[in-house]
Amino acid sequence: MSRHFAFHQNTACEYFPCHKGVDPAEFNCLFCYCPLYFLADCGGNPAWRGLVKDCTGCTLPHGPGGWEAIQKRLAQAFAELRAGRAPRTLGHPPDPAE
Repeated sequence: MSRHFAFHQNTACEYFPCHKGVDPAEFNCLFCYCPLYFLADCGGNPAWRGLVKDCTGCTLPHGPGGWEAIQKRLAQAFAELRAGRAPRTLGHPPDPAE
């Protein structure tokens, strides 16, 4: 089965590549707006500026394996919801002690 649905690249975008650290030949633009942004613990490496999540240093959705990582974290968040536990969302950076 092909997996063309898991990769899209827009080299005509004026911001391409928008995050440093991923080979431009492998840069995936599919999740230009990350579906995990609303999660405080998204699995990526965002910076926090007070209560604002800054994802400019994160390459999780854009590199090889990014599609799979996004799907896995979304599945975890939906499993939490089905179990009656709301995932921690923005405004609540994860506590490293937990």
